[in-house]
Amino acid sequence: AVAGAGTALLSKPGLVEGRLSAPARQLMRAITLAVCGDLLPPEGPAREARLSSHLEQVDRQIAGFPPALRAELGQLLTLLGTAPGRLGLMGLRSPWAEASTAEVQARLQSMGRSGLALRQQVFHALRDLNCLVFFNDPASWALVGYPGPRTS
Repeated sequence: AVAGAGTALLSKPGLVEGRLSAPARQLMRAITLAVCGDLLPPEGPAREARLSSHLEQVDRQIAGFPPALRAELGQLLTLLGTAPGRLGLMGLRSPWAEASTAEVQARLQSMGRSGLALRQQVFHALRDLNCLVFFNDPASWALVGYPGPRTS
């Protein structure tokens, strides 16, 4: 983590003007596939469109966070965007754009069961942000069989 933090100071930030930077967008895309992949449309144009929409909604969600939370999330995304941070916190050797969904899922599961509170917190932050955005989107409801809120 220390090496990753040092490297993060020299790397691209996770958030730029409150939005995901290009490296953070790759990271969140990989996390989204690992967390929500089975709920997304099959591979192809519909899945890519859904992923793009999801990442735009992540940006909107982050924009609504209090400044201190945005800053913390930005630091986390910056750190995970570096090879030392990705390896140190997640144990993920592959760059985000090259990591398989199964590989990211395995690393996330490992983090969720870790004895280190920091790794568990990172797991919950990444998973919960994706779930919040996915299940809050009416376009996702049909994908999971939810008819939507009752009108009466």
